[in-house]
Amino acid sequence: MSLSRLKKGDEVKVLAGKDKGKTGKILKLIPEESRIVVEKINIVKRHKRPDQNSRGGVVEKEGPLHVSKVALYCKKCNAGVRVRNKVLEDGKKKVRICSKCNEVINVG
Repeated sequence: MSLSRLKKGDEVKVLAGKDKGKTGKILKLIPEESRIVVEKINIVKRHKRPDQNSRGGVVEKEGPLHVSKVALYCKKCNAGVRVRNKVLEDGKKKVRICSKCNEVINVG
């Protein structure tokens, strides 16, 4: 899946790794590295040193995933799918369409 086909707020399904099969919303796109951060997926532990403002300790947060490990999620197909772009009849709006069921996939 190309990073250009994904947008913040999209629902994606994880295809590979420790969270394979899970779905979540995209929180952040990192185009320089072709990575995305998905809500409640790829949770990693960071050891934070204490400073004047906060206590130290182990903090859990979402780590980035490579874009090739996810697919856009279609609720009608209930699966991760490929998408294609189509211009609507009025010629003004471009939408993403599920390749399997031809359902329009809304942005976030």
